[in-house]
Amino acid sequence: MTSLILYNIAILSAVAVVAAVVLYFTAQKFKVEENPLIDEIASMLPQANCGACGSAGCQNFASKCASASAEDFANLYCPVGGQAVMKKIAERLGYTTEEKERTCAVLHCNGTCQNAPDKVQYIGLKSCRLASRVFVGKTGCPNGCLRMGDCMRNCPFGAIELNKETGIPVVNPDKCTSCGACVRICPRGLFEIRPVGKNGVRVYVACSNKQKGALARKNCKAACIGCMKCTKICPDVKVEDNLSHIPTSVSAEEYGAQLAANCPTGAIIFTGKKDEQN
Repeated sequence: MTSLILYNIAILSAVAVVAAVVLYFTAQKFKVEENPLIDEIASMLPQANCGACGSAGCQNFASKCASASAEDFANLYCPVGGQAVMKKIAERLGYTTEEKERTCAVLHCNGTCQNAPDKVQYIGLKSCRLASRVFVGKTGCPNGCLRMGDCMRNCPFGAIELNKETGIPVVNPDKCTSCGACVRICPRGLFEIRPVGKNGVRVYVACSNKQKGALARKNCKAACIGCMKCTKICPDVKVEDNLSHIPTSVSAEEYGAQLAANCPTGAIIFTGKKDEQN
């Protein structure tokens, strides 16, 4: 009996050795030599693996850079590393790269505790994604911030904090890398990556409520009411579904202050270098 067991073990071991040898030589025959330039470029990247560049991680982005032509490389950009990183990669590849405008995430909601007081009490897990599936929100606004901090917890760079007084997220433009994590995690799509103009100037509509004016104001004092005043100041500003939208092409330096000053509800936010809160 013992000899039979040893015999079976010997056969299995032999089969395993033969299989290992076959797999080794097969792997050697069909292996693909990776371009060493890929690892070199990857070492220049921030290794955030956030996917903001449209690639499946920094290694994949490095692979695209290594194989890209000068024309294709011009369309590649790492938001986290920014212009400094792209310039280093371009120099290594012998290419040139154009200066890109700095961007930052903004929150299209100003439903603070003061502007939009709670109307109902929520009992459950503190998660925007879960809460959005079961109720309209504590403020009654069907499009407003749920104020539970999914964006803050998922920001890999600590650029978002929940303001204790207002209850809504605040983006720190000095820390924001435009990775888009907040854009992807917010169940109501309240975040947008927008350009930061000269001296940090930005202008945008801090509201996403598409209800008609009177109803929107019942839920939030700072809601956009679709009054059309902004469109008279700048023709590029559009109002659709009772909600104003300021395209990124609109100059914040030229129109920002006037747009904010003439908004009757304060839904339009204009920020400069000294005002770093969204």
